[in-house]
Amino acid sequence: MKKPVVLRRRYIPSEVVDISADELVFRSETLLVTKWVSIKPRPDFHGGISFTFLDKGYKLGRFYDGYGRFLYWYCDIIEVNYNEAADTYTLNDLLVDIKIMPDGEVRLLDADELGDAIADGLITTKQACKSLRTLDDLLKLIYSRNFPPAECDGYEY
Repeated sequence: MKKPVVLRRRYIPSEVVDISADELVFRSETLLVTKWVSIKPRPDFHGGISFTFLDKGYKLGRFYDGYGRFLYWYCDIIEVNYNEAADTYTLNDLLVDIKIMPDGEVRLLDADELGDAIADGLITTKQACKSLRTLDDLLKLIYSRNFPPAECDGYEY
């Protein structure tokens, strides 16, 4: 399986990080599955496994502590740009996130950042609309008790 270049772009703070060093576990036209360790050491998590749904506009991450214990799901709303010639994915973070705790508690995060990005012209209206529509799709998936999607089954950290 050929390993692509994967870049993560954030608007707040403004940065592009190459996350291609993550272990590629699975790749298809619609899904990337990667295992990773935190780039910068953190006390709140150690690493995880991510499921980037290229066609749906979100990346679902199972986060673990340093002992391999599951902590929570973290859901990033993203926009995917793919350059086929360079085999490069750029994952643009569209700011709004969801955290799902083991007890099922759902936490919406960074809605204020989406507002700031719109007000400051960091993202387009089209991107903001995409972020909100994808957020709605993901919340419907969660609240219908169909989360995590079946594509996330069978992978261990």
